[in-house]
Amino acid sequence: MDSIVVTGNGPLSGQIPIAGAKNACLTLMPATLLSDEPLTLTNAPRLSDIKTMTELLSSLGCEVSSLQDGQVLVMSSHDLDNHVADYDIVRKMRASNLVLGPMLARLGHAVVSLPGGCAIGARPMDLHIQGLEALGAEIELRDGYLHANAPNGLKGAKVSFGFASVGATENVLMAATLARGTTVLENAAREPEIVDLATCLRRMGAQIEGDGTGTITIQGVDRLGGATHPVVTDRIELGTYMLAPAICGGEVECLGGRIDLVGAFCEKLDEAGISVSETDKGLKVARKNGRIRSVNVTTEPFPGFPTDLQAQMMALMCTAEGISVLEEKIFENRFMHAPELTRMGAQIDVHGGTATVTGVERLKGAPVMATDLRASVSLLLAGLAAEGETVVSRVYHLDRGYEQVVRKFEGMGAKIERVSNR
Repeated sequence: MDSIVVTGNGPLSGQIPIAGAKNACLTLMPATLLSDEPLTLTNAPRLSDIKTMTELLSSLGCEVSSLQDGQVLVMSSHDLDNHVADYDIVRKMRASNLVLGPMLARLGHAVVSLPGGCAIGARPMDLHIQGLEALGAEIELRDGYLHANAPNGLKGAKVSFGFASVGATENVLMAATLARGTTVLENAAREPEIVDLATCLRRMGAQIEGDGTGTITIQGVDRLGGATHPVVTDRIELGTYMLAPAICGGEVECLGGRIDLVGAFCEKLDEAGISVSETDKGLKVARKNGRIRSVNVTTEPFPGFPTDLQAQMMALMCTAEGISVLEEKIFENRFMHAPELTRMGAQIDVHGGTATVTGVERLKGAPVMATDLRASVSLLLAGLAAEGETVVSRVYHLDRGYEQVVRKFEGMGAKIERVSNR
């Protein structure tokens, strides 16, 4: 099993290209199930999760071609011959549940295993089911599979989510594009990935208004066509690499970065003493003079501070001046990186959904273990700023969400190496 070895090596500098968004691409790919014409995605990230979604779509009869070293995906669902999303594939990745809405809308039936993914909380399917049932679906859970049918077709309705769930919004939004009549999604998620999905669906012929707000209106159409669509920049990868010069010092330009994707995050960086400025190519990030200041962070749905940047922000706060409080309000059990950071000399006290971090002058390198995707990269960031060598094990999590992570850190001057069987 691979490990990544990181040695603290001082300030970082250079340019780093930001990939297309994993979470957006994993949502856009199932949209091909809504049409019998090809859907082409450009700026696709090259990740293991994308391969898993490709495997799932292929198992349903979709043809998927990967071009330009994986950065272009051409998909065609003209001849779907299976409506069962099998457990052996779905268990690998939470986003697999997003085939449910499109298959139900296009075929009138679907059987989808309950999904897997990182162990960072329950993330149940309740809101997905309630939303699709409001459109006329009949859904039953049997033997770990959701058996969904729409015997009379899907029909537009008002769907009010009890929580602004990204996945439920995406699933019901896709299903509603082919439902008869008008669907209104209330308390819909507002994330950039939702806007990107709606933009792609409009290119396919869908009639959607209000994406990016809490109320989305969809007028169902008889069929959708093909389209070509560029995947939006990955705001989580962007935020992660913005933290590299913040934690190590130096100045880095993140190519393709946009402030509108990480507004709340940038506000916290400014409060901590990190400069973020727009350039012709993206965002330039530099640490201002002196030690980082502690800041308090509460994770919230977009446009609030992203839960997927909480672990990385904690790594920054470990060496900040003062005491910071990080409150996790999206997922339970998402402080599993805290004990590993403590092994490196951090002072972190976790109580339920709140972590209190007392900054120390310097972290010390240590052997640590990654527990999930975002925790993995937080340990790399901490290792970059630590004294001595840090060995991060179980880094297969990183392959799910960070494209060529070692090469990108090396491009900034980091001393980092991926090794096998260390």
